[in-house]
Amino acid sequence: MAQAAKQEFRLKGWHVFAGFVAAFGVIITVNLVMAYNAIHTFPGLETKNSYVASQKFNEAQKAQLALGWDAQIRLERGNLILSIRDENGRPVNPVIEEAILGRATEARDDTTPVFAWTGTDLSAPVTLGRGNWNLRLKARSEDGTLFQQRLVLHVKG
Repeated sequence: MAQAAKQEFRLKGWHVFAGFVAAFGVIITVNLVMAYNAIHTFPGLETKNSYVASQKFNEAQKAQLALGWDAQIRLERGNLILSIRDENGRPVNPVIEEAILGRATEARDDTTPVFAWTGTDLSAPVTLGRGNWNLRLKARSEDGTLFQQRLVLHVKG
């Protein structure tokens, strides 16, 4: 019985072309998937017209800093605690115009906590997974000054 002669592999032009197409196909596919995810998870613009917002920024910042408020958030037993203190350390109970709690990178988990005054702080029940959370806060003082701040909360396991 004669043994079939084993043919030696020879790299040909179409092999190189197929490898080239496969490699760039993977790169292009990954880029398209990443672009799709970036577009569909972007929470949106911070302001509709940045030029108009910039015209009043310095005055608004000066008025906000004049309030002397210090705002902090923490999580206690399933409640988001918002503590705002004036320059003398006294609790402040402003009118909350907008409060959006969400992750920094996507809008899917955004919620609007409903705060209640406890006598010293504002408290809202929330359910948060671990990770980085942001509270984008707009509150108004008694004299009508707008206080805007992004407060960061790190939730561990």
